[in-house]
Amino acid sequence: MKAFLGMGLLGSNFVRAMIKQGETVQVWNRTASKAQELEKEGAKAFINVADAVKGATELHIALKDDATVDEVLKAAAPGFTPGAIIIDHTTTSKEGAIARTRTWKEKGFTYQHAPVFMGPINALESTGYMLISGDEAVIAALTPSLSKLTGTLINFGAEVGKAAAMKLAGNAFLVCLTVSLKDTLTLSKSLDISLDELLTLFSMWNPGTLVSGRLKRMAAPDQTKPSWELNMARKDTQLFLDATQQAGNELVLVPVIAALMDEFINKGFGNHDWTVIGK
Repeated sequence: MKAFLGMGLLGSNFVRAMIKQGETVQVWNRTASKAQELEKEGAKAFINVADAVKGATELHIALKDDATVDEVLKAAAPGFTPGAIIIDHTTTSKEGAIARTRTWKEKGFTYQHAPVFMGPINALESTGYMLISGDEAVIAALTPSLSKLTGTLINFGAEVGKAAAMKLAGNAFLVCLTVSLKDTLTLSKSLDISLDELLTLFSMWNPGTLVSGRLKRMAAPDQTKPSWELNMARKDTQLFLDATQQAGNELVLVPVIAALMDEFINKGFGNHDWTVIGK
């Protein structure tokens, strides 16, 4: 029998997927009504978190942050079944994941951090990506169960906290990508480019395929043989700024990039590949 704590959009759909797979699931949420809604789908809801975990050998949580995870686990602990495994899908700090792994081991329980790149639909359909790292014996034992909940289970090795770090790195990219798209939309509006026209461009030219190559170029020791000179990239960046300013609009990320480019040009890197600004 399993328990799941945290019935947000992600947690509730994880529970629905578990039930579809034939699992018996006990659930809890700080707002009790969110847990109780799942009873009509086959879950058993509890008001008291310690009651929700009684009898569960596998306990999943999807909460807000480190502090919330620690608070809820402390409250649930009196109901833990001896030898129960705690599986935390919350996006947390690396340090928090390391500390909880150590603390709960000292108390006789296995804590395994398993953050995800999954939205609610992924959780419901068992698609997307789940990250894991740490004790290889624990991972081997959990792999069959966790693989049922996700499209791809990615093992980052024996280092405790590595999965947490990788999730943060991935989320950083998503945050920056969203702001980049905001600037792209602002520039497009300034140049009278419609959303449909922009989507047509990206459907034929997919910049997402450039990510791995761009990372490798940025990490290369030598940027003296450019495919796009920093001076030329800076010229284009100024065109972005001028076009939006003339239209009475404002960019968010591009001015910061322009300042960084100027810094590297002033240091003598103008003829280098523009990815030198990633150093």
